[in-house]
Amino acid sequence: MRKPFQTELWLASTSPYRQQLLQKIGLLFQVATPNIDETPIAGEAPATLVQRLALAKASKVAGTLTNGLVIGSDQVAVFNGDILGKPHTAERAMAQLQAFSGNTVTFLTGLALVDAATGQSQLCCEPFHVHFRQLSHAEIANYVAIEQPLDCAGSFKSEGLGISLFAKLEGADPNSLIGLPLIRLLEMLRQHDINPLA
Repeated sequence: MRKPFQTELWLASTSPYRQQLLQKIGLLFQVATPNIDETPIAGEAPATLVQRLALAKASKVAGTLTNGLVIGSDQVAVFNGDILGKPHTAERAMAQLQAFSGNTVTFLTGLALVDAATGQSQLCCEPFHVHFRQLSHAEIANYVAIEQPLDCAGSFKSEGLGISLFAKLEGADPNSLIGLPLIRLLEMLRQHDINPLA
């Protein structure tokens, strides 16, 4: 049985996907809801936005603690310079995927780790590129009907049948596509002597 780390670890997110990623690598952690305003600032670049929000989430939770490390993360999907929203309807999901056919969507994931005791933070933005193959109208309609990706930015779930939409995935860490770049996170945690292999 793995012993808990002496430093408490918190995830400032209610995302089940991020929780599953942390569980996958055996990190013991608690979950807190950050409740921050996620409204973009006018003219804010997508990479700046995700880092600002990741840090805001982690800092908000860290401010309620006397010690421990808090993980914050935020992600946007960008296509032709525009941030993609969640489609919410099958029609909008199909329209998004039709636009992506033969093109590339970039996911930017902001990651922050805040030390509640000192207020010190580490921050990065991890890019990941999804290259879509040429998709037929029938393939798009069938995909949306089967997987119902209506609450997913970009209208697909890469961890599911969405993989069938792609020609190539390009990036340092496929976990960042799901919402948490584990390779960078583990680098940050090792600076605090947290290592699941130790």
